[in-house]
Amino acid sequence: MSAERWSVVPLLRRLHFYAGVLVAPFLVVAAASGLLYALAPQIDDVLYGDLLRVPSATGAPRPLAEQVTAARTALPEGTVTGVLVAEEPDATTQVVFALPGLAEDYSQTVYVNPHTGQVQGQLTTWFGSTPVTTWLDGLHRHLQLGEPGRLYSELAASWLWVIALGGLVLWLVRQRTARRRVRALVVPEKGAKGVRKTRSWHASVGMWVLLGALFLSATGLTWSTYAGENFTAVLVALNAKAPALDTALPGTNGSGTTGSGAHEQHSTGTSDKTDPVDPATFDRVLTTARGAGLDGPLQLGVAGEPGSAWTAAQVDNTWPVRLDKVAVDPASAAVTARADFADRPLLAKLSSLGIQAHMGRLFGAANQIVLFLLAAGILTLIVLGYRMWWQRRPTRDDRSTPLGAPPARGAWQQLPLWAVIPGPLVLITIGWAIPLLGLSLLAFLVIDGLIGLARRTRQAR
Repeated sequence: MSAERWSVVPLLRRLHFYAGVLVAPFLVVAAASGLLYALAPQIDDVLYGDLLRVPSATGAPRPLAEQVTAARTALPEGTVTGVLVAEEPDATTQVVFALPGLAEDYSQTVYVNPHTGQVQGQLTTWFGSTPVTTWLDGLHRHLQLGEPGRLYSELAASWLWVIALGGLVLWLVRQRTARRRVRALVVPEKGAKGVRKTRSWHASVGMWVLLGALFLSATGLTWSTYAGENFTAVLVALNAKAPALDTALPGTNGSGTTGSGAHEQHSTGTSDKTDPVDPATFDRVLTTARGAGLDGPLQLGVAGEPGSAWTAAQVDNTWPVRLDKVAVDPASAAVTARADFADRPLLAKLSSLGIQAHMGRLFGAANQIVLFLLAAGILTLIVLGYRMWWQRRPTRDDRSTPLGAPPARGAWQQLPLWAVIPGPLVLITIGWAIPLLGLSLLAFLVIDGLIGLARRTRQAR
């Protein structure tokens, strides 16, 4: 009897083969677009440096009231909804406007030189992101196809961890069978040729990027459509979501909170108010926020409705992060509520930090370099995987599988009892937690079974 007669290895081998061949195109797009998005800060500096930076950072910053007034003069038809006060002396102040005709979640941002009060230009922004960053974000998340396109990125994230862990198990089994040293797990085999050489490089590169691939998969899923909803439901059930900032003013009927979504660091909200905002209020709120201990870059938000407070939120996502926020009464300039990052539950902290690292922001340039290497490693794995598939193809013209035969069908029949009994429960759990993975896995099993049944029926005739 073969050593693999009762084993999960044949099923993992077949699953790894098909998942690698069929899901790889999605991973190529996700890795390439994610790499570009991680470089968005540098791209912004090249394309919009004349708006984001000042020519000369000399002199003390002008009052925010003066800067907001200058921005209003440049965009009189807009309604001010917030101001982003930068920390770097050479960065412009961003005055955000709600503008009739803009799509939902979009704003018009006017960039003001804080030292001279002069307007340097304006852009249509999405949660504070420049047009090119917005485009790259859309490319990575949904291929510029809107909400339906998000299925591609969720499918890639759903299968990435399965492919990675499956490949790990297969490589460990092969190395154990060959009785090789641990060093052989991460270093390509010397002297190997042909498909053996390609497989050695494929596996070694996979070992180097394994942890990063698992991290990208996990953080990507927490931010996805269907698996992300389930993750949020778990956080709610465990009372582990970040506490919302209460923006209701004491003694009023107003009620409101500000949450902590993935793009909160840029969001200022929109307003339907027609009454002009007093620009001097921004200075009062800024002074109060600084006095409350909020240093670094701050996003000041205008009250969204009567009876609500203004908000001041730290927006520094570089480690160590500064993400505290306070609600401020615009009349008395008193702090009415606060929500500090230190008070968030552990899972909420990890989720926030994980998303920022996924976006290449948490550790600055080092984070971007790691993401670049991870993306390059994943792309290399895919190229080597397809090369290995091509090298193993039959060379005779009369072969029925000219592009290479997959591992033998019927691997599920070789599963040991300890894997068969909990199997359905595991599939149901995976299907609930990661719906796209569950549905695509079920489709694979059904289609694979039907094809096998059809072939056996033809052979029996």
